[in-house]
Parts: sequence; C-alpha cells; structure tokens
Amino acid sequence: MRDFLYNLDMKFPGRRHTKHYFPVSEKERTSFDQSFFNNKNVYVTGIDQILVDIEIPVTNEWLVENDIPKGQSIIISDQSAHQIYKEFKSKNLVKGEFPGGAVGNTLHNYCILTDSPAVMLGSFNHMIEIGDDAFKYLCSTSSKVNLSYLHSSQKSIGRALCFVTPDGERTFAISKGCMNDLPPEAIPDQLIEQSGLLLLSAYVFRDESTPIFSTTLLASQKAHFADVPVVLSLGSSGLVDSQKDFLKDFIKKYVTVIAMNQLEAIALTGIEDPLLAVEAALEFCDIVLLTVGSKGLYVGAWVEESLARLTKDPLHTKSIVEYNKYEYSRAMRRDKCQTPIKMYSHINPFLGGPNLIRNTNGAGDAALAAVLHDMTANLYHRLKVPNSPKHHASYLTYSSLSQISKYANRVSYEVLSQNSPRLNKGLPEREDSLEEAYWSK
Repeated sequence: MRDFLYNLDMKFPGRRHTKHYFPVSEKERTSFDQSFFNNKNVYVTGIDQILVDIEIPVTNEWLVENDIPKGQSIIISDQSAHQIYKEFKSKNLVKGEFPGGAVGNTLHNYCILTDSPAVMLGSFNHMIEIGDDAFKYLCSTSSKVNLSYLHSSQKSIGRALCFVTPDGERTFAISKGCMNDLPPEAIPDQLIEQSGLLLLSAYVFRDESTPIFSTTLLASQKAHFADVPVVLSLGSSGLVDSQKDFLKDFIKKYVTVIAMNQLEAIALTGIEDPLLAVEAALEFCDIVLLTVGSKGLYVGAWVEESLARLTKDPLHTKSIVEYNKYEYSRAMRRDKCQTPIKMYSHINPFLGGPNLIRNTNGAGDAALAAVLHDMTANLYHRLKVPNSPKHHASYLTYSSLSQISKYANRVSYEVLSQNSPRLNKGLPEREDSLEEAYWSK
C-alpha cells in the first residue's frame, strides 16, 4: 500500500517545496529542494481540435428523431449547432459549457496533477470577447498549459454539443469552426523535438483534406525521428471503424501509447474480450490503456524478459492464463527488448466507482493524464539522476504497470465524481478512509 501512496504523491516533474520523494534511509539520496530545478523543464506537447463542450441532457428518442447515432461523434454545420444550442438554451436545458477536446482535457489534467508545463497546438479564433466560448475556454484551462503557440484564425472556436442520455452515455455533434485550420508552419520543429511526449487524438484524422491532418502527420514524423514518444487517444468507435486501415498503419509507424475504450478496442482489433483486445493492440504499439466502464481498466505493455518482475499479488486468470504475472514490471519499448514479452494489469473501479455518475465525459482523458504523468516523471528523473538504478534499461515508465493502473484508476474516479470533464484540483494529500476502503476490497 505504501508504494501506492508514494505514486499518488509523485509530484515531479514540477517545482515543489523541499521534500524527499525517495526512501530517505538510503545513502546519497537528494532532496528535491528549489536549487534542484535549475535545468530545463520536461514538458508535454499536444495537438488538438480546440472545442468547447456544451452539455445537453436528451432522451434516446430525441437522438433517434434527429438522426444522431448514439455514442458516436458526427459533424454538423455551424448553423445547425447554433440552432440546437439556441433551442435548449431558451428552455434552460444547457447544463454546462466546458473547454473540451480529448487532448485539451488531458493536458489540463496533466498540469493539475504535476504543476508542470504543457504546450497546446491548435487553431483559435483571433477575436475574443468576454463571455464568449473562446473566453470560457481560456478561463477554464490551467495556466500551466502554454497557449502562446496557437494559430490565429478568423473563424469562431469549434463547438462540441455533448448529448447525455439518462444512462450517462455521451453522443457528440461537432460544429467545426476553426478547429481544423492548423497549418504545418504553425509548429516549430524545436518544440516537438525537445518535448517529453507528443499527445494526439485520432479525431484530427477524420478528414485528410484538412490542414490539421497533414500538420499532425508531419509532427508525428518529427517526433519519431527525434525519439519522442507519441501518445494517441482513439476518439470514437465510429471514427476508428471508418479509418481503421489508416490508424493501424499510423500506430505501427509512429505511436508508442494508445488509449481507448472498449467500443474503440473492438473497432480496432475486432475482439470483444478486453484482455485479448489489449494483447492484439500491443502488436501495434508499446503501451495500451483500455477503459471498460464499470469493469475498470486494463493496461498492457512490453518488457524485456530478463527484467520482468513477478507480482506479489495473487495471480489471476481470465482469457489469458496468469495475465498479471509480470505486472510489477516497468514498461519498455518493444524494439529495445532482446526478448520482449507482453504483460498486463487490470483494476476494478476505485471504490466501485462514484455513487453518482452524472456523465462519463473526460474519465478516459483523466486516466491517460496519469499515464503521461508517470512517463514524464521517468524522463525527468533520468535527466536529474542519470546513474540511478531506475535507468539501467530504456524504460518508458517510472512506475510498474500495477502502480500505473492504480494511479490512472484514482484520477479517473476524481473526474467521474464531478460534473466536469476536467479536474478542478489535484488529488487530496491524504485520504486514509478512502484508501482503507479501497484496500479492504
């Protein structure tokens, strides 16, 4: 349990008051005081279709009547979006307006967790008025997310009408605005090459005729040549199904980590069993994060066989025998392993999930933010303590697969507990009663 508590307290990369984050009983350990942070920060870069999420509760019948496929993400005209928004707003049925976008949510959550910088790349309308959608986006995004590299556009910011049905399922109708107008020249090479990670969403690949499509492809190539890990969130099952061949090829060429839900996993792999879907997806990349709603989340990764560590927890067998055997191991790139083997970890929802889930918007983005935190912590520690035993091999993560799943699970719970797709604050310093209940299960 103590390892889990250390992982939740893991605040680097980021500036903090003097505090030891490693066992102080060992010799030659260094405290993280202010002078320790003189070097360049590790930062995360993300490319996103910048949107404002507008949450509207609807019935299943309303979706059918308006020919909107439940659980999917479709494009509608700016005019249609405005009419729908105006109609529900006049009836006082718009329940929330939040900054959105899968990458935007993840970067914000990452900055809240780490108090460290991230850079957002995308297209933003150049004229901002107090109270408009762009203003709300800026006001609700962490100040640690650097927006100075955004591309200025004459169009308005994009809107994502988020229709929430009584079962909590989300359905999106997207009004594009300027969200696809990011040109290749808007991304400095150095920004990508010196980034700790490049975070993408498959939504940018919906239409290959848009500027953001070619820009993201170019940025991925730059990241690949600079050995910068690329993290891809899969978006929606309908998108994955329509772009399956392209996405598989793209993931094999450039992507280190993929994050998806069960429907997206089925669309990508054709496999319904979540554990077997993770196993299949690992043929395309190095780490897989799969959220499965009330069944928790699965994490899969590669590790060098000689460096694999046996779990101290009970062994479990599902569709893969003793699948969690090596979950105490840290993830590695497959091509850095002489004898690569797959490993897996699964965790049920923290405390069984919140008593009340208003909607599931942002839960997967929150879990991914925890994974990014662990990966950048590994990069940061390697820069600061290159001779540490933690870095005797080319690991991708600071923590074991088991610890990462616990951390991601806890952050996801925090978002599910609130009516917002983004974290309002970091995790509490102490939550003994919650942890006691969690570990008693």
